[in-house]
Amino acid sequence: MVEGGGSVGASSRKALSQAVIEAVAEAEGVSPTEISPPAYEPLHAVVDPAALDALFADRHNGASRSLGTVSFPFCGYDVTVSQDGTVLLEDPTESAE
Repeated sequence: MVEGGGSVGASSRKALSQAVIEAVAEAEGVSPTEISPPAYEPLHAVVDPAALDALFADRHNGASRSLGTVSFPFCGYDVTVSQDGTVLLEDPTESAE
């Protein structure tokens, strides 16, 4: 299992879509700019990056969203993104055990 992303203040937190790209790049041992076709599938092929970024964003009144996670397959990993910005990558064969 690989953990990436991290949690920081809401106003300075990086976009969740970028955190996913960076976590996969770290797991693969490549630069985030290399996580692109043809070597890697595009993130938008499995999830709408703008929707992912907005999913846990603060509400219009500034209130935080409730806790939660979202999971999806990407680049051969089972990706789970938490409300706090944490990105977990699991090999699908590991999560099946």
